Amino acid sequence: MKISTDRCVACGNCIPVCPVGAIDIDPSIRRAVVDQERCVECFTCYRGLSTEHLNPTLVRTIRTVLGWVRVRFDPEPDVCPTAAIEPQELSWPRIVRRAFSDPLVPHESTGIHGRGTEEVKTNDVTHRVAEGEAGFTIEFGRPTVSASFRDISALTEALAGAGVEFEANNPVTHLMTDKKTGRIREDVLDERVLSAIVEIKTTMDRVPEILETATEAAKKIDTIVSIGVSTRCDDEGRSALEDVLHDEGFAFWRGKTNLGLGRRPQVTRAT
Repeated sequence: MKISTDRCVACGNCIPVCPVGAIDIDPSIRRAVVDQERCVECFTCYRGLSTEHLNPTLVRTIRTVLGWVRVRFDPEPDVCPTAAIEPQELSWPRIVRRAFSDPLVPHESTGIHGRGTEEVKTNDVTHRVAEGEAGFTIEFGRPTVSASFRDISALTEALAGAGVEFEANNPVTHLMTDKKTGRIREDVLDERVLSAIVEIKTTMDRVPEILETATEAAKKIDTIVSIGVSTRCDDEGRSALEDVLHDEGFAFWRGKTNLGLGRRPQVTRAT
């Protein structure tokens, strides 16, 4: 995304809209600018603000004159008064940023919008995770943090070394040069995205080992990592995963359980 220096009046309305803090006012030119390294091409600023088409020269003049008598002239906070925010033509590999960050853009590899994965919510239909297996959804980044594919690759390579099975129909898996190594292709490693999800599965007895591998690898990368773990209940509705997670110090609830990789709370087993 870019902001037109010809049209911007430096009102600053676009700054709080950016989820990764990539927009700031450059005092040397008195215009809003986008940090192209931090921008994840999510289009939040472009869609999040209404636009007016006021004359930029007129707006700057009014703001300057009123400033002399210490009176502010600011547009409504949800408006770009001069339509200065401009999408740019994206090419490879930068286009990967939008594919993972704009929830309105489908992934070419899966045809699904946003992060491009159906996770475990459809497991009753897909049967991807069977009894005796555990499925993991490992999420990288969040608004204000984001994540680079270099960090994601560091963790997927560690998981590949532990012998996990990557979900084939997942956008991050499609970016790997080899699923056996978990290495993501070189030309996208420096691209940043709002968030991405890696999907793997393993046998139930290896859940503690995989959690330990992910925890240690997450300590060496510069983003937030959270993990969802799932399994399929037996015919009587029992889940072996519950005991495994309790033994690892995680609280467990029936439903979607995300495991933070920070300090674990004291867990009391249900009786």
